[in-house]
Amino acid sequence: MAKTTYSEDNIRSLDWREHIRLRPGMYIGKLGDGSSPDDGIYVLLKEVFDNSIDEFVMGNGREIHVLIKDGVVEVRDFGRGIPLGKVVDCVSKINTGGKYDSKAFKKSVGLNGVGTKAVNALSEFFIVSSFREGKEKTAEFCQGNITSDKKIGKSKEENGTLIRFKPDPTLFKKYRFVNEYVESLLWNYAYLNTGLKIRFNGKLLQSKNGLKDLLERKNQAEHFRYPIIHIKGDDIEMAITHGQHYGEQYYSFVNGQHTTQGGTHLNAFKEVYVKTIRDHYGKNFDTKDVRSSIIAAVSIRIEDPVFESQTKTRLGSTNISADPNSPTIRTWMLDFMRKDLDNYLHQYSDTKDALLKRIIQSEKERKEIAGIKKIANSRAKAAKIHNKKLRDCKYHLNKKGPEEKVQNTTIFITEGDSASGSITKARDVDTQAVFSLRGKPLNCYGMGKKIVYKNEELNLLQHALNIEDGIENLRYNKVVIATDADVDGMHIRLLLLTFFLQFFPDLIREGHLYILDTPLFRVRDKKKTYYCFTDQERLDAIKALRGKAEITRFKGLGEISPNEFEDFINENMRLDPVTMVEGDSIDAILDYYMGKNSPQRQEFIINNLKVEIDAINDEELAVER
Repeated sequence: MAKTTYSEDNIRSLDWREHIRLRPGMYIGKLGDGSSPDDGIYVLLKEVFDNSIDEFVMGNGREIHVLIKDGVVEVRDFGRGIPLGKVVDCVSKINTGGKYDSKAFKKSVGLNGVGTKAVNALSEFFIVSSFREGKEKTAEFCQGNITSDKKIGKSKEENGTLIRFKPDPTLFKKYRFVNEYVESLLWNYAYLNTGLKIRFNGKLLQSKNGLKDLLERKNQAEHFRYPIIHIKGDDIEMAITHGQHYGEQYYSFVNGQHTTQGGTHLNAFKEVYVKTIRDHYGKNFDTKDVRSSIIAAVSIRIEDPVFESQTKTRLGSTNISADPNSPTIRTWMLDFMRKDLDNYLHQYSDTKDALLKRIIQSEKERKEIAGIKKIANSRAKAAKIHNKKLRDCKYHLNKKGPEEKVQNTTIFITEGDSASGSITKARDVDTQAVFSLRGKPLNCYGMGKKIVYKNEELNLLQHALNIEDGIENLRYNKVVIATDADVDGMHIRLLLLTFFLQFFPDLIREGHLYILDTPLFRVRDKKKTYYCFTDQERLDAIKALRGKAEITRFKGLGEISPNEFEDFINENMRLDPVTMVEGDSIDAILDYYMGKNSPQRQEFIINNLKVEIDAINDEELAVER
């Protein structure tokens, strides 16, 4: 091995902008293209929006406007505005900001002097304007470099701050903002800041009942086992109920930040909730029975929170302030629940009885499937040895999964040997796995959880994903349904979606489930080849080749060669995220697509298919002319 030199010439000093652009993951997590709710472009929006929220929390401004168009983000608040003489410093000098003043921002959600600087450095352009008492100051930047520093001038604008930026496309490849993700993000801010008006692309988002509204919008109230328990105290708020689903569903927040990966506060809530319930009923219930099918949201505000990552998705603090003598979060929560939750259950006897009934039912169901589960688990272990249904990635085969994050891992769920064979040969063996289905999976709509253990295909699938007890130990960050673009493929896709919605809805809620978008056509001549994902792209390709082209319709994934497939599952992979809009009801969705309303579905398909065919025919006539 050749020796490398190590001298003064090897030492580099990077300025703030260079460091952020060289190591963006340290500041915003992964980059991504916007297809996942935790991609960097949404973190950029959050960092800007958090500053506006801080102004609202401090009693300044009742509205925040967000406009996203053509990849450009605009955030306008009506707070006090950045002090005019410090506008440039606040967005371009690390460790500069008003949040070091604990009196002004005692329980801030923003990062201390880092957030907007990261947005600035990672944007193609970044424009900040501050309006204060009839004056304004505007500065413009490109990739963190200042391009325009306008003098303070007069203004007729209301007090506040306006920031416009466009994520740098050289870093965020082919990015796009998914409106459902943005709206869900902004709704969370609305729930945690009752009275605040957020206008997103003209749509008003506002909450009057905080976390109670959150549970009602994210889950249809008619499917709750009992009315939502909503309790509030100083710097703490909880909303709790039980649903018809399987598993546990939580929404946790710290200082207005959605901690998607939980942390010490969520762990404390889970533990303290079980203890409070056991004490209230005077029975030593099994933890799983108390929390089975729970739907809960918990929000706390503490001083100087410590997060385990720069993007603030997991809380690491153990105490309610930086003072080591302050109460622990667990003790604080326990005191709150012992008083407020216990009192609530004493006051509302119908809720108390319904909750007890749900716990007893969970206990009964758990014991019923225990025997079936044991047999199924043995079968699954044997299948892992003797079957080749799962072609795992080296990331997990090398047993690095439990110790390391799985942010870059993907599993493709395919149908048949030909499709799985093509993907297996073309995949990145380090991070991409393939699970091959045998035939069409069972339609599990309306069935109980024990059916999953009795059905070999579904049982092996849940074991491959490691989601038997919920998605907390999900082995792959992206679960991709890769089926043929024909009627059978669409049917298999629908059956898989039914399975995940019925038993593992959090897989969808937390943005892990995707549909692989593969080309429908290959249009080529002797010099050039176009892969077309829509009929419109096919027509455009024919035009580009002046009508002289060989056209191939890919009916199945097995018809695409591994060499071609590599282009469709690499870094340019096109994925359609499976999302749920605020207020979507899982039961209503499943009933419509899988229930006994065949005439209604048939009418919908015929009407929409006719519109699509007419549009294609018009385009083809235009091409012929």
